[in-house]
Amino acid sequence: METRELGSTGIDATAVGLGTWNVGPVWGDVSDTQIKDAIDTAIDAGITFIDTAEVYGDGRAERLIGEVLEERDDAGAIDVVTKAKPDPDGGHSPDGLRESITGSIDRLGVDSLDLVQLHCPETGAFYDPEVFETLEALREEGLIDHAGVSVELVEEALKAIEYDVVESVQIIFNPLRLRPRERLFEAAQRHDVGIIVRVPLASGLLADAFEETTDFPEDDHRRMAIEEGVSAGVGTKGGETFAGVPFDAGIAAIEDLRPHVPSELSMAQFTLRWILDHDAVTTVIPGSTSPAHVEENARAAEFQELTHQTHGAVTDVYDEHVRDHVHHRW
Repeated sequence: METRELGSTGIDATAVGLGTWNVGPVWGDVSDTQIKDAIDTAIDAGITFIDTAEVYGDGRAERLIGEVLEERDDAGAIDVVTKAKPDPDGGHSPDGLRESITGSIDRLGVDSLDLVQLHCPETGAFYDPEVFETLEALREEGLIDHAGVSVELVEEALKAIEYDVVESVQIIFNPLRLRPRERLFEAAQRHDVGIIVRVPLASGLLADAFEETTDFPEDDHRRMAIEEGVSAGVGTKGGETFAGVPFDAGIAAIEDLRPHVPSELSMAQFTLRWILDHDAVTTVIPGSTSPAHVEENARAAEFQELTHQTHGAVTDVYDEHVRDHVHHRW
């Protein structure tokens, strides 16, 4: 699979990686075996970049990744990047960062972390130099090799990349969320900061997996977002579930995108290919516990770039169905 260098880290990330958010409880019930099978399938499909976090199943995702890698001969070729859990107040204290990072090291069964990212803390954390000084100190101690941030707001990313220790930004970007392209990408390239794209399939909307009448399980965050509004899904600032787009507007957007999808691509592959067509993007990290979907996602990197006309059509659909809902918020 194609690889791209992640900012100044020296990490060669596969264009398509694997996200593991769906290990957590807000996606319904999923077994350890399902999760480990998906991870093995991803690696067998050529994926060497796996993203996780302490909060995904309260350490469960990290533990299972560690177990899978312990059993594989090619574990040394896999880059596992994780995220530090914010403190209860939404910030990142020095002690809290250290505790989170040492816990991740133990669960993953490694000596140090390839890359640790702040995990969507409250906005004030990005204006607290002590947070980033702590990351530098942890790097000097050898507990982490590189540091980055996962953000909910473009403005948080723009502030974060002012700190020299920040080498990557993880952010939502897909055909239903275009603002990073306008505000962030050029600045990230100037700072030699890599972009990791999360929630690329908008909680399944951009996998064309749903109809307007789709009924989600009671414990699924997508049901909450439909019943109470997207800001009631997950994430302290809203916008995580369905990329912040009201479900009915998202369904309408998918309907209008469908005619522009080349026949050889699924909607999910089309979305991932569209994301990868942006030079600022290093890697995109769709998550799935279905081996078939993991393989399908991995193949998206094999297809040629989409045409300028297709990219224009995506922007037109966004302007018609989505812009007014999300562009001013995230």
